[in-house]
Amino acid sequence: MSVLLLGYRVGVSSSLDTPQGAAEPAESLLPPLGNRWLHTQAVAERAREASPAVPEDEWNFLVSAAWLHDIGYAPELRQTGFHPLDGARHLESLGAPRRLVCLVAHHSGAVYEAEQRGLVAELSPYEREESPLLDALIHSDMTTGPAGQRFDSGRRIDEILVRYEPGSEVHTAISKARPCLGAAVERTRARLGG
Repeated sequence: MSVLLLGYRVGVSSSLDTPQGAAEPAESLLPPLGNRWLHTQAVAERAREASPAVPEDEWNFLVSAAWLHDIGYAPELRQTGFHPLDGARHLESLGAPRRLVCLVAHHSGAVYEAEQRGLVAELSPYEREESPLLDALIHSDMTTGPAGQRFDSGRRIDEILVRYEPGSEVHTAISKARPCLGAAVERTRARLGG
């Protein structure tokens, strides 16, 4: 049995923790956003490539989180304007597995931007894990450009800093998060043997 929500079907038992199940809402909500959709597809592919950096039983979970990491950008889901939080809240409302919700909430240094936006209290109910899984998700996002290009993490962060005006919430957050993001990418590369 499945339910129709925001134009896509979600199984009552929730298949959002499978790559195919996670791709469905992303494909339903993100294509109108152009480059955001290209980026999401490429991040999912990068996550598939990075999956050997996590335990085998987490491979599908990593790819699922990659498909869903930017779902909070969809205008239909906008509540706070902070996409990790809006995405996590939406997934929580669908009954997604708690770990998946928290990975989306904390992808790519979200806590730094939450501080800039005054949303730390709103983000705090979502636990942040320190794990190869979160590292690999950060790696997948921080090595993929805004239109799906393959970047090294330094170039990706530089690109974000150029896109967002100095002093803006994103620019300040990414500047502060840079060491943390770089370390997650490096740990993932080490786990992949490169």
